[in-house]
Amino acid sequence: MVAFVAPAPIPALNCFNRCSIRQQVSLFLHAKTAFFWIGEVKSIYSSSRIKLNRRRTLICAVSQDAEEAFKKTVEVDRLIDMLRHATPHELGKLVAENILAFNEGFWIRLAARTDTCKSEDDKKDYEELAVSVMSIVDRLVHKTNEKIESSTDVLKGILKPVVDEEEEIHWPPRGPKALKTMEKEITQREQEGQLDEGFLSEVNAQLRQAKEDKDKPGLVAMLQKVLQLYASRVLSKRSYAKKGNEVLKAEQFLEHIIKAPEDDWNKLLIDGMTVGKGEVSPDELYAVIKKRIERTLIRTEGGSYQQRVLTEYLKGIQSRAEEIVQVLQGTPE
Repeated sequence: MVAFVAPAPIPALNCFNRCSIRQQVSLFLHAKTAFFWIGEVKSIYSSSRIKLNRRRTLICAVSQDAEEAFKKTVEVDRLIDMLRHATPHELGKLVAENILAFNEGFWIRLAARTDTCKSEDDKKDYEELAVSVMSIVDRLVHKTNEKIESSTDVLKGILKPVVDEEEEIHWPPRGPKALKTMEKEITQREQEGQLDEGFLSEVNAQLRQAKEDKDKPGLVAMLQKVLQLYASRVLSKRSYAKKGNEVLKAEQFLEHIIKAPEDDWNKLLIDGMTVGKGEVSPDELYAVIKKRIERTLIRTEGGSYQQRVLTEYLKGIQSRAEEIVQVLQGTPE
């Protein structure tokens, strides 16, 4: 089976400008060790100001590298200045676009700048800014919680054919109809736009947890299958097998494998490659896989779950092909 690696949470610093808003909020929710909920944020902001009043010392970052700490402080200051001068409409958009920036370091720095204000008016502006940002983040958190719950329901709907009334998992499915029903469910929900980044995030979170538990091999295999069916569906929507009136055999062969169940890959590869009974050389197959991965990287958002799932699926096909070649040619690993 193609082994999808459940990606670890992306580090917070310097990544928020590369992520979509939905990804940013989703990552914000999952990185509980790095970020603070609204009530805790208020506590951090208040306690930070008390400490600063006592010591008059600005703690910009907990880092042994002074240069790196300085860079982070400059980055936070730039964001604070942008927030201060933003209109109410711009403020909401700015907070959403930089959701991962609102960690403990941000609130400590904002408290420091509030404490060093020379006028009461400026201090009041900073305090009002803090309240506004907290309120916007709170709304984003609640909105994303609703989205994650919806994604969980979508996943439950897809898995329903292989889960009995007692919610016990049967994998492999007891009959071929269950898998076919799962496949139809994925196709329908993909057409309806339900298999979005939030859904893939939910599947990967469940997969990562199942692997950590180590006592649910059926659940791991089932979630792997969901990702395989998703990747097969999405990659099959676009064909590169024809160039004008010419049929590109290697591309056509790859697309045939992409659409096929993983259990059929061995036979297809043996029958299709020149090391077996076919007309496509391994190098030709590897070349079109590489090209398809490059196209996928271009057409998907960098660092997204979709990009990872699709590229891992393609790499899984290549790994299987390499194994077949080694066996048929008698090449040691």
